[in-house]
Amino acid sequence: MQGTLSYRHRAITDDDVAFIRKLITEHPGSSRRALSKKLCEAWNWVQANGAPRDMVCRGLMLMLHREGLIELPPVRWVPRNPMVDRSQPVRVSVDEAPLQTRFAELGPLEVRQVRRTLEESLFNSLLKHHHYLGYTQPVGEHLKYLVYARGRPVACVAWCSAPRHLGSRDRFIGWGPQARRQNIRLLAYNTRFLILPWVRVPHLASHILGRMARMLSADWQRLYGHPIYFVETFIDPQLFRGTCYRAANWTVLGTTTGRGKDAPTRQANRSIKEVLGYPLVRDFRQRLGHVAA
Repeated sequence: MQGTLSYRHRAITDDDVAFIRKLITEHPGSSRRALSKKLCEAWNWVQANGAPRDMVCRGLMLMLHREGLIELPPVRWVPRNPMVDRSQPVRVSVDEAPLQTRFAELGPLEVRQVRRTLEESLFNSLLKHHHYLGYTQPVGEHLKYLVYARGRPVACVAWCSAPRHLGSRDRFIGWGPQARRQNIRLLAYNTRFLILPWVRVPHLASHILGRMARMLSADWQRLYGHPIYFVETFIDPQLFRGTCYRAANWTVLGTTTGRGKDAPTRQANRSIKEVLGYPLVRDFRQRLGHVAA
């Protein structure tokens, strides 16, 4: 093999290529999907929650196939793209009577994590029809929360995996490239925060953010097998002041470049956002900066 290959920051050696060739030869009737699962098992290539990284493994094998280093069996079927075929959330009726009161008089709040539950369709519907950005299905690790008061939904909060590169955040944490690659999964990004438009309760939003800070990491641990140490979000200053985040002690870390991950040039192609962050543990810099041997 000429030069050094890597995939998702994993170095690929001649011995690795030889092992994959042998695996393919020993299982001539196996599909590409089956071979990727066998390779994950052989290499113990798993996610933090123990699930095999077979999708990443298929990407690796396809790269080696295209480089001419291995010969994969023919493609047997092409799966439909669920993101293309996914239908938009159906509108779910809820009580839209005005709810305007003091926070002290609102009564107890119930915060429910609704990902993979029957209430997920309600969450999707509320974001679709009441959030200015609408609803898009997250990719990768993510959690969805509904907040109830007096038996009614009053807010929606969505979290997903954090962007891999974010200059102001990376400088604030102070981690190096290797630590960022290893530990980026320990951050979460607040993609949506919606107080339903008929709800007018001062201090409700900042209180919900405080509740989230206390429960998010444990919920992430239960679903994905690892904690969260730091959370972040973007605020468009042309539209919002981010008052509730500031009231909940989130820190302004800086601004985005306005380029986005898919910008073909170094020119800004979208509005510049403020980046706000909040540590969930005191020693977040030490934990996020640690590089495993």
